[in-house]
Amino acid sequence: MYLIPSKKAWQSLMLSSHDPMLGLKLSTDPRWVSIAQSNLEEVLTDHAWCEQKATSNAISIIVSYPEHSDMVDELLKIAKEELAHFEMVHEKIKARGYTLGPERKDSYVNELYKFMRKGHRREIVLLDRLLFSAMIEARSCERFKVLTENIKDEELARFYRELMISEAGHYTTFIGLAKKYLDPEEVDKRWQQWLEHESKVIANYGKSETIHG
Repeated sequence: MYLIPSKKAWQSLMLSSHDPMLGLKLSTDPRWVSIAQSNLEEVLTDHAWCEQKATSNAISIIVSYPEHSDMVDELLKIAKEELAHFEMVHEKIKARGYTLGPERKDSYVNELYKFMRKGHRREIVLLDRLLFSAMIEARSCERFKVLTENIKDEELARFYRELMISEAGHYTTFIGLAKKYLDPEEVDKRWQQWLEHESKVIANYGKSETIHG
């Protein structure tokens, strides 16, 4: 069974050098941070749009499954937090004299999207939408952790530590919702498939100054 860690456990994770609770099969090479540091304006712009897309994703699931009241409540919280993160990143951009650039294409997310099952029963589609969301949150959390531990900019290190904890909470929420509305054993089985697929996708990334790049 895949256990959902508590907030206290996540705080302990912040101090560790690995991420067993996320279950990711492939960790980000810390050298990616050097690439990110070479163009912080691009990283922050890309990050801002990641938060916007996360907001839209949560709202989209609500629109598709309004009958699940508890899920609507949880996703509304996530949507509000993601929008708040967008604002926080935008404030960082302005404070550093940068300008928010146009929306960036996220090839990593687009590749994950192709793995989702579409045209199936609503329950199957819901399962994959929730796990797709959890997968992105898990990798974002891991990337924020790598930034926190390796970036030379102390202000951004603190900033990403705070967001890392929040992303971890979103990840556990999506997994928890999947297990609430669907067969937990099926969720665990499908989640392992997502982890295997994601490891193949992420192997081609870590070479550009974007959050998932």
